[in-house]
This record gives sequence, C-alpha cells and structure tokens, in this order.
Amino acid sequence: MKGLLKNPHLRCFPIYPQFLRTRMYVPAHGFAKALNLGMFEQSLELLFRGQFHEQNGAYAMNRHEFTNILRNKVLILDGATGTELEKQGLPTDTCPEKWVSENTESILHVQNDYVAAGSNIVYSPTFGGNRKKLACYGLSNECQALNSQLVSLSKQANPNGFVFGDVSSTGSFVEPFGDLSFDAAIAIFTEQIQALLDGGADGIVIETMMDIQEARAALIAARQLTDKPVMVSMTFSDGATLTGSTPVSALITLQSLGADIVGCNCGVGPEQMIDTITQMKPFAKVPLLAKPNAGIPRLVDGNTVFDMPAEAFGLCAQKLIHAGANIIGGCCGSTPEHIRALATQCATILPLPPNPNQQSVLSSTQRIAVLGLNEPVGIIGERINPTGKKRLQKELKDQNIAYVKELALSQQQNGALILDVNMGMPGIDEADMMRKSVLALTPLTHLPLCIDTTDASVLEEALKLYPGRALVNSISLEKERIEKMLPIAAKYGAMIIALPLTDSGIPDTVAGRIQVLNQILSHAESYGYKKHDIIADALVMAISADQSAVLNTFEFISQCHDDLKLLTTCGLSNGSFGLPDRKQINSTLLSMAISRGLSLAIANPSSDSVVNSLISANALLGRDKNLKQYTTRFSNTVVDTVKSCTKNMDESPVDRVAHCIVQGLDDHISDAINQALDQGVSAKTLVDDYMIPAINTVGQKFENKEYYLPQLMMSATAMKKGFTIVKPLLKKKINGDKAQQQKTILLATVKGDIHDIGKNIVALMLENYNFNVIDLGKDVPALDIINAAKEHNADIIGLSALMTTTMTQMADVIDLANSDATITGKFIIGGAVVNQQYADEIGASGYAADAMEAVRLVQLLV
Repeated sequence: MKGLLKNPHLRCFPIYPQFLRTRMYVPAHGFAKALNLGMFEQSLELLFRGQFHEQNGAYAMNRHEFTNILRNKVLILDGATGTELEKQGLPTDTCPEKWVSENTESILHVQNDYVAAGSNIVYSPTFGGNRKKLACYGLSNECQALNSQLVSLSKQANPNGFVFGDVSSTGSFVEPFGDLSFDAAIAIFTEQIQALLDGGADGIVIETMMDIQEARAALIAARQLTDKPVMVSMTFSDGATLTGSTPVSALITLQSLGADIVGCNCGVGPEQMIDTITQMKPFAKVPLLAKPNAGIPRLVDGNTVFDMPAEAFGLCAQKLIHAGANIIGGCCGSTPEHIRALATQCATILPLPPNPNQQSVLSSTQRIAVLGLNEPVGIIGERINPTGKKRLQKELKDQNIAYVKELALSQQQNGALILDVNMGMPGIDEADMMRKSVLALTPLTHLPLCIDTTDASVLEEALKLYPGRALVNSISLEKERIEKMLPIAAKYGAMIIALPLTDSGIPDTVAGRIQVLNQILSHAESYGYKKHDIIADALVMAISADQSAVLNTFEFISQCHDDLKLLTTCGLSNGSFGLPDRKQINSTLLSMAISRGLSLAIANPSSDSVVNSLISANALLGRDKNLKQYTTRFSNTVVDTVKSCTKNMDESPVDRVAHCIVQGLDDHISDAINQALDQGVSAKTLVDDYMIPAINTVGQKFENKEYYLPQLMMSATAMKKGFTIVKPLLKKKINGDKAQQQKTILLATVKGDIHDIGKNIVALMLENYNFNVIDLGKDVPALDIINAAKEHNADIIGLSALMTTTMTQMADVIDLANSDATITGKFIIGGAVVNQQYADEIGASGYAADAMEAVRLVQLLV
C-alpha cells in the first residue's frame, strides 16, 4: 500500500491547464480502487499513521479523496483554542497569533491534548491571521511568516492526522454589505491562504463566518490556489447569519461555489446545532460539519466558564451524526475532555449517506428557490431588460440604477420567483452597470438573480460578486458562448439555461433542437454539470410571423419533460410579438405550455392574466400542493395590512418618504422629502408622523425576521440621509421630548477585542433615533472608557465583545465604574459571546442581542 500511494502516476492531475477555473479532475484511481476493493479501513489506518504523506506533504490527499473518507467515517475536530491558550498564559491585550509564535510550547501543549483526546483534525492557530486583522496590532507585514510558522507548529502537534489552515473574518463587511471591496477581500484571503499552504496545511477551513459574501471571497481565494479540501463553516443565530443567510441558502451557495464541506460553528450549543444540520442535510451534496459551543458562558470567580459538561456534550454526538454531520468538534468552551467524550461516542457510528435525490436549487443571500418537474411553475421576472423600455434605457445611460431597484421590488411584490437582470444596450459600459445592479439588488431583494448577458466578461463580473447561486441566461452552442461562458458559469457553480442555438441559427425541427440541446448537455457534463443544473429554453417564436412555430415549442417542452427529464423555460412575450392585446396570447400560451410540462416562464409578473393563468394551472395539475398558492391569491379573507409607510412610490411625497425608509431606497428619499417640504409639510410632521414610524416598522420587521442586517442598514442609511435634510429645519426636538435629545450614549469595544461591526451598527441606529452617540472605537482600555464616560456625562455606556477571551473585560469596566461615584450612567452589553445572564452576573443594566434591541433597551433605560 505504501508503495502504491507513492506512485506519482496515481495522484490527482487536472484534465485542463485551467483546472482551477473548471474544477474538473481525473480521480486518483489507485486510491479509489482501494476503496472499491474494501480496503478503506486499511488506507485510513495508513493515513493516520502518517504513511499517506511524505515529509514535504507532496502526496497529501486531494479534496475528492478526503470527502471519500467522510462517506465512511465520522472525523473529529479539535475544540476551543483561545480559552485553552489563555490557560497557557495568553494575555487578553495582545495579538494571539504573534504570542503563539513567540510561545510555541503553548499551542503544542493544547493541540497535543486534543490529538490525545481523539481529534483527527486540528486547526492552525491563525483565526485572526489575515492582513487586515493583524494591522490592528501593527503586524500586517508579518502575515505570511506568521501563518506559515503556525501551520508548521500544528503539524508538529498532529504529525499523523490533518492540520487545516484556519481562516476567519477580516472584521469588516464586504460589499454590498460594507465598505471592503470584494476584490480586496479576495486579495486579503489569498495572501493568508497561500501562506497556510506554504506552511504545509492539509486543507483550509474558513470558519465563524457571519457574512456569506465574506465567506465566498475566502472560498474563491482558496479554490484558485489549491486542490486540497476546503471547509466553510458559518455561524447562525436564531436561524440565520448576521446578514440573513439561512442554513440552506448558505449551503446551496457554498457547495455550488466549490466548498468540499459546509457546516456551522459557534453561536449555539449542540442541541440547537442539531436543527441546523437537519435543515441542511436534504439539500447537501457535500459532507456537513458541526462545531458547537459547550453551552452558555457564565462568569465564575472572575473567569468565563461554559455550563455544559463534557459527558453531556459527548452525548449530543449521536444526534448530530444522525442529523447528517460527517465532521464534529467543539467551539467556545470546549476542552480536550469534551473532544474525548465526542470521540468515544462517535467510535462506532457511521455517517449518513448523501441524499440521493438530485434537486435544482438557486439561492440568494437569504432565500432559496427550488425548481423541479413537479414543483409549481414560477416566473422569471423579465422587466430589468432595456430592450424596448425607453425609461430604463435613459436611466442606464445616466448611470442611475434607482429605477432598476424599483423594478426589482415591484416584481418581487408581484410574485416573481427569479429576477432576470440584463444590462445589454449600446452606449453604456455593460460590465460596470451589471456590477452596480448586482450590488444594489443583493441586499434589496430576496429573489435569486438570473444574469442575462452574451458577454463573458460581464458574466464573470456578475457571478463573482453575487452572494448566491445564480442562473445564467443563456448558454448556446455558439462558439463564443460554449467556449467562454460555460467555463465561467461552472467556475461559480451557477445553474444555466441551455439555448438550442448554433452559429448557423435555430434548427427548424424539434429533432434538430433536441440534437443541439444534447450537445450542450454533453459540453456541460464535462464541466461537472448534471441535468438538474440545467434548464432548456423552449424558444418561443412570434406567431405573427409563423403560426405553426409555437407547435414546435410545445413538442420540445414535452420531450424535455417526458423523455429527457429536463426543466424548461420560455419567454412568453416572444410569442405575442407584433399582436394587439398581447396579454391574451401570453396567458393562453403559458397555460398550454404548462400542460406540456413547462417549469418556468420568462414574463412580467405584474400581468394579472399571466399570473392568474399560472396559479390556476399549477392548481389543476397538482403542482400547487394543498392549493396554497391559489387560496393565497384568490381568497376573499386576505386582509390588506399594508400601512401608509409601505405605500408605493406613486403615492404622495410624505408616503414616499416613509416608503423609502422602509425599503431602504436612499437614492429617492431626498427628492421625496424636498417635494413634501415644498407642499408645506413641516419638518416636525415629516419626522414624527412618517420617518420615525417608518424606522419603527423596519425595526419590527427586523425583530420578526422579515428583515436582516442588510435591510436594516439600508433603511438606516436612508433615514440618516433624510434626517440630515430635515434636522436644520426642526424648531422643536423630536416628539417634543427635549430630554431625549440630550441623552448621550457612549459605545466601546473592550480592551483586547478588535471587532466592532456590531457596535458600529448599534451606533448608526441610535443616531437615527436622535441620540447623541460617542463611539470610542475598538480595543479600548477600561480606564479610557471610564474617563470618557465622565467627560461626556454619558447616560448609557454600551460595551461590546465578540470573543470569550475578552468578555471578562466588561466586568472590569463595570467594577471600575462602581468604585467611582461620579459615574452615573447605566451599562448595557452586547456581542456574540454574551447574554442576559452574563449581564446580570457582571452588574450591567441590560443585554441587547442586536441593534434594534439596543435601541429599545436604551429607550427604556433613559
């Protein structure tokens, strides 16, 4: 076996020189054959005895071989690193990566204990090792050296197992959710991941990610650099990440982009994580990872402890595996004893096999769209396409995408399943406008996007930026599209619409179109596509030119549905082109196409006749389970609960002001406010009766999980922009409450903690409620916070911490304040690692889980 594994001819080599773009590989036949011959256990034993690797790691397993192991055995990760390093003397006010590099025995001790407890995989101590985080300590130039060195140290601790290079957040939001550009994020992660690979990492783990866009940037960087396995682990709280991604939407996005293992860590304990894995499993094409916290943190004798003992933690292992986890470990609060308990429980349990049901699923940041031969027919909204639309053409020429956003919201409200986005018109930079549109639409709508272009560079820009699994419209057999656009679609894991068109044109017969379609399918298969990743375009032709042409469309749909088991779509407006009262043809064409098996219609969702026909056909053909769609649309008991603050842009200026805040349309609010003021509406009326109720509506939607952080920030930005206009005009304080205007809120991230995303959002929301906010920033010493509280006579002091190693600093600040009688302000705390129980233990007046809760808490306390 040892000689077999050292045979270089049996290693994995790419089929194409551009293999990192296509992700297509020749399997490692020797290893695969060994597995097929029932030699898995022998090969695994050799692996963990270190015989699968040469000293320089030249023959380390590739991603496919690694995931093959996970089909047959549950692997055990390590536990918490930060708290264990604290026990070894790690100070709270220093860079952990630098300290470990200078105190190498610390990580060797910790990881030796984890390996002895049963960890097959340990993470390198490089959690904050990216250039942006290291810059907080003045160490950005040591990024490469530190990451390489720390991986080498971990390999000393675990020479016969796996060492995964640990990558986590930069501490900044990535566009479109923040100021860090996507390309800059990729560059930051590329630098760190290359250093980890240079240090000999067996794979890469991207962990504790709360923003799907930042996780994508790291994953793209990793996939461009290596064929080693890459795991991506998100942090979910209350069923979603900080930017609103659900477990399933994150899974679809990441596994389509090339993640080999997807899962979750931190945020919750094992019982809550069971539900997350359960949600993912039916959609998972890759193994799943679970790394929960050891319960809830408590303060005991000045130290942070977690309340779940090792034995109870270990007993959750079987439930996690039965839910679908293939790799399990421990996050905050877990110790070698917790990992030993896990390993003991997992010793005889086999992981669940992958779900054999192949599904067609698209994703946006927050939602998924499930397509299928028996799923309800949906609409691809066609309106964001400048062809024949003079207003849209003018807006795009002026580089203004406000109207694009209006069209997106309108189509979403009218029931579209997917939004087609086409920026192709003469006289504009299509790539630039596509980029702007994708960035604008991503936080605005929860619908997946269909990128509609014939330009490969435009397609690449859009798919790279889009934080979901998009649909590409379309891939034909034309040389330019099949050779340039198909590899790009495959690189980013997009679904594709296959258009039966060649450089010679459209075949006249159904048989000819099916033949072209099969050739496209063959090309797509070479890039890893399966039938469920592809939708065939049925090519509706104008009946005004040829009445018999549509019959070919119906027959094509039937053959795709019945014989090829392939999803289909068609553009309704093509068939009615040149005719009067086109909606009649469109709705009838849709009904007839659905009867043949149509899966999606490219149409205007604001057309009542089209939508009514679609919903009725779904009901009659049994594709609307329990008639949910039909009863929702046509029931007389449906009550319109839309408030004045959510009216459309066609309403009065004051209603448009509220609408802009609720929808986060910051590019419209200035005009709406100025129009309202011109009509004689007072600034106080605008604020009291429209703006404050609107931002309250946003807060309610956020608390009800209808909105997530991106929508909250968009609305807050619109509110702030509007308030800058009306504030100078106010003759009285908001709501006539002079005292509230004078309340001062002091915010700070405590010493040793360099994370301030959450605090910054809290500051923005408090400012929108007209509090005087003093933000001291991050890594602020206790004495500085106390001095600032006295200087500004703060009514509320808000403390933030994101790490278990720094949360005790909150107690130090409060203790220091209690010894100073001049400090009269009340303390509130927030952060991922704290809760109300912790607030009670350290003497804080309250805990806020998010920005809106912080506003409510401050309002209550003052």
